[in-house]
Amino acid sequence: MADSSLNSSIAQIPPGPWAVGVSGGADSVALLSLLRDRADLQLVVVHLDHETRAGQSGNDAAFVAELATQWRLPAVVAKRSEIEPALLSPPANRSAMFRACRIELFRRVVDDRKLQGVILAHHADDQAETVLHRLTRHAPPTGLSGMAARSTVRGLTILRPLLSVWRDALRQVLVDRGQPHREDASNASDDYLRNRLRKWLADKPAVVESLLELSRSCHDLREWIHGQSPTLDTTFRTRALCDLPLLLARDAARRWLVAQGSPADEMSSAVLDRLLSMCSDASTPARVQFPGGLTVRRRRGVVERVGDATMPTEGT
Repeated sequence: MADSSLNSSIAQIPPGPWAVGVSGGADSVALLSLLRDRADLQLVVVHLDHETRAGQSGNDAAFVAELATQWRLPAVVAKRSEIEPALLSPPANRSAMFRACRIELFRRVVDDRKLQGVILAHHADDQAETVLHRLTRHAPPTGLSGMAARSTVRGLTILRPLLSVWRDALRQVLVDRGQPHREDASNASDDYLRNRLRKWLADKPAVVESLLELSRSCHDLREWIHGQSPTLDTTFRTRALCDLPLLLARDAARRWLVAQGSPADEMSSAVLDRLLSMCSDASTPARVQFPGGLTVRRRRGVVERVGDATMPTEGT
């Protein structure tokens, strides 16, 4: 992708103060380098040390801190052990828990420093991987739209300006600018499904293009469904879902569960249908557990959340 296209993506970001999620990897370092070209952006670098790889993740944190110092940017570097206790119900899935910790850290920094939100470096290749990952988890059509260029998670604004930019274009930015970065060895490990999917897609450009086209089509479908389905209150009557066509009912159920704390990338059709069954069949259990530690109760025809769950992790 030409520099002009990259610059166009960066130019879409509203001026003002923003946090930038920087892992130290090629994508986020390239993003930060590009953002520095904008004189009307006031940037705060944010990094979470996941405390993994036998302490090697601390080297990533030191790299990011030093990079911020070199570029005269304020930085917030935190350890996962400092953030995780704030998650009232950490996800059992390790990757989901890491994402929840990052979102919590971003939220704290944005609130404390009165920033507009956080900017992340997800790109077109990430989008294709996300859609494929959700396909493997039997996500409904509305879940296959992938990550949004702009989203809000419990008041935290998240921008992903590079979703139309290829990974190789970002690597070329670093080459052209002679800018070093860190390579996380765990990204090559087959222990993580996301890594296995990335490797499988690496030599299948036609599949990547098809996944992105599927993402765009599902985005259009989701927008139409969103316009037709209701937004449920925190507490709602069972008939609010029972009286809807299935596509609209699942969409309303998905948005309600995510708003209550369930991770967006765990919203399979089976999960959504558990909530629909609670509403349509009085013989089903009156208390049901949903992803993210969320417990939902049905009582006298009313559905409500019981206690708190981890904040939603959509698009992280």
